[in-house]
Amino acid sequence: MAKKSSRRAAALSVSQALFSQGFGTRRDCDGLVLNGLVTVAGRVIDDPDEPVETDGLVLTVEGRDWPWHEKALILLHKPAGYECSQKPKHWPSVMTLLPPPLRWRSGGDLQPVGRLDQDTTGLLLLTDDGALIHRLTHPKKHVDKVYEVSCARPVTEEQLAKLRAGVVLNDDPVPVRSEECEITGELTLRMMLTEGKYHQVKRMIAAVGNHVEALHRSRFGRLTIPDGLAPGQWCWVDPAAI
Repeated sequence: MAKKSSRRAAALSVSQALFSQGFGTRRDCDGLVLNGLVTVAGRVIDDPDEPVETDGLVLTVEGRDWPWHEKALILLHKPAGYECSQKPKHWPSVMTLLPPPLRWRSGGDLQPVGRLDQDTTGLLLLTDDGALIHRLTHPKKHVDKVYEVSCARPVTEEQLAKLRAGVVLNDDPVPVRSEECEITGELTLRMMLTEGKYHQVKRMIAAVGNHVEALHRSRFGRLTIPDGLAPGQWCWVDPAAI
């Protein structure tokens, strides 16, 4: 018979739990509790130092449920017109689409897993887990990313063959190719990449004599955008689902 794990869930005070999830300074978190704005398991908490176990913990703060996560991993349905940067230059940051607690988490800076251009839409992962970012973005890990591409001119079988065989980009003599590539319409195709070079899809399409008019990431690993998740909305993700 298998032995039961002796590992116990970590215990924090309610105030510490709130602080770790980005609900402000320690004083701010104490204030939320003392003002009766925090509920756990249907019970209003009035002592900031009351201990809670983090395993399965859901904090209800000002009426909104907030599941506790040691490390955050979220999926954002990125709309056009946002930069994947903490310090954007020309367009608003994707971080402005997220609620303050996600931006203020104490565990580290939430950041995109790879980047999408401001005019590219679709699935964007963000996390404060550095090891996970490395695992998902390192070229040797070969994590699939699928893109829906709208082109300026009809897509030809010759162009498709070149994309599958590999094209040379200006900054790298080693050809890059689409692991899977298929025409989905007169002006559209679907491409799967396992690398993440700068403007890679746009440059590959240009290299075969066409031009990208619109670009949408539809899949990252095994993840797709959940039904009903509109552009600008986000949801929590289990790392095991990627």
